[in-house]
Amino acid sequence: MQFSTPLIPARLIRRYKRFLADCRLEDGREVVAHCANPGSVMGLANEGSKIWLEPNDDPKKKLKFGWRLVDHENGHFTGVDTSVPNRALKEALEKREIAALSGYSVVRPEVKYGENSRIDFLLSGDGLRDAWVEVKSVTLSRQPGLAEFPDSVTARGAKHMGELAKMAEAGDRAIVLFLVQRTDCDRMVPAADIDPKYTKALGDAVAAGVEVIALSTRISPKGVQIAAEIPFSLSV
Repeated sequence: MQFSTPLIPARLIRRYKRFLADCRLEDGREVVAHCANPGSVMGLANEGSKIWLEPNDDPKKKLKFGWRLVDHENGHFTGVDTSVPNRALKEALEKREIAALSGYSVVRPEVKYGENSRIDFLLSGDGLRDAWVEVKSVTLSRQPGLAEFPDSVTARGAKHMGELAKMAEAGDRAIVLFLVQRTDCDRMVPAADIDPKYTKALGDAVAAGVEVIALSTRISPKGVQIAAEIPFSLSV
């Protein structure tokens, strides 16, 4: 997935009200950027961090910049936009680039299911069980090489795990797909200390037959690409 508009570098001043970030451009101008991430962005919102913004000239948008990346200035990046995983995965699923799901020829996004919920993707194919795929964006890392989810309490996420479990028990494939939007992680676990209820719901879902896929990414100011599957464990 390529960014629609070339990104520009900036320095983070502060992130506030969840969806706003004050930033300083290289020419010294201060601008407000939209932060498309409802989580805590733990470890990623430090004052002075190098970030990358996507400008826009859409008259319908109040804010003319969107915060897309954190540049760790060591060759690694983290993507903070939680809308990116679905866009990148839709492209990869349609091109059958994800090995565990490559047999599916039909990709349907945002299908209603469960109790007033929508699944990110419903996959179908000749002779295959339907696959219900819930996507989670992963940005937290507190130990070198280890990605964790979530970075804040997510009652909605726990609800999704229960709904996926019901689909698995009904005989369909049910999958929670963690897209790790960090280039510095090669394994993943749930953040049990941050949200024990979600971690339990995930464990119960796995016991009910829900599959877990964790995928790494290649990230640069040009775009975000799906990379290799990485090991996932329910505990460290």
